[in-house]
Amino acid sequence: QVQLVESGGGLVQPGGSLRLSCAASGTIFSINSRGWYRQAPGKQREWVATVTNIGFTNLADSVKGRFTISRDNAKNTVYLQMNNLTPEDTAVYYCNMVQEGGTYWGKGTLVTVSS
Repeated sequence: QVQLVESGGGLVQPGGSLRLSCAASGTIFSINSRGWYRQAPGKQREWVATVTNIGFTNLADSVKGRFTISRDNAKNTVYLQMNNLTPEDTAVYYCNMVQEGGTYWGKGTLVTVSS
């Protein structure tokens, strides 16, 4: 079993920054990738960012230039640095992990961008 726990969400003003963390625990091996998704109210979940097992990163066009994904393998943790936030970034942010044998999801952390 794998557990993913997100943290770092909250309320921030437009133009502000937040850093989300996703800590993994349990039976972890042969990780293919780790990523972030988000789901805004009334919308479908959408992909935000991915970091692969060899460190390749990719970001959705809507967040390129503002968000950065990174990882700390020693801590089994992946981060999402979010800068210049806008109200359109308001959503529940979920992390996931794809490894041999399955795909795992956290329960999400809420990010609200509002003045």
